[in-house]
Amino acid sequence: MNGTTIKNGSIATNRKARFNYEIIETYETGIVLTGAEVKSLRAGHATINESYATIQDGELYLINAHITEYGAAKGGFVKQVASRPRKLLVHRKELNKLMGAIQQKGKTLVPLDLYFNPRGKVKVRIGLASGKNTVDKREDIKTRDWNREKQRIMAHYNSGKK
Repeated sequence: MNGTTIKNGSIATNRKARFNYEIIETYETGIVLTGAEVKSLRAGHATINESYATIQDGELYLINAHITEYGAAKGGFVKQVASRPRKLLVHRKELNKLMGAIQQKGKTLVPLDLYFNPRGKVKVRIGLASGKNTVDKREDIKTRDWNREKQRIMAHYNSGKK
């Protein structure tokens, strides 16, 4: 987004997640951030394309999410690490459910969106996902192309008929 302000609360989306994975269930989680990271997010400096969520020591963490350092931050001696693991906040009941789900073979937690909720808090929407194979991906591409072609045909048909 290159320094622009955020529209409609969305900061970053993982567009490849729905292509590479079949999303079974989604969860809204909070995230533990520093003040400089929140300011950087307000400026739109974040990517979650290569990130994933994992459970370590009984807590949920977001790994590889890249939030660039806020330029005007006066952090003193502590430099901000752009892709450090960040703790995700979920209820214990949901965490136990997620722990059981990702122990099954082929299941993983993928971040889908990073956004501001109406109260101004940063939230991460994660999805419990299973990987798609190549055939499923090809089928998705065919469906998407056919829907696009249908829209073109309908637009052409409707524009000529007045």
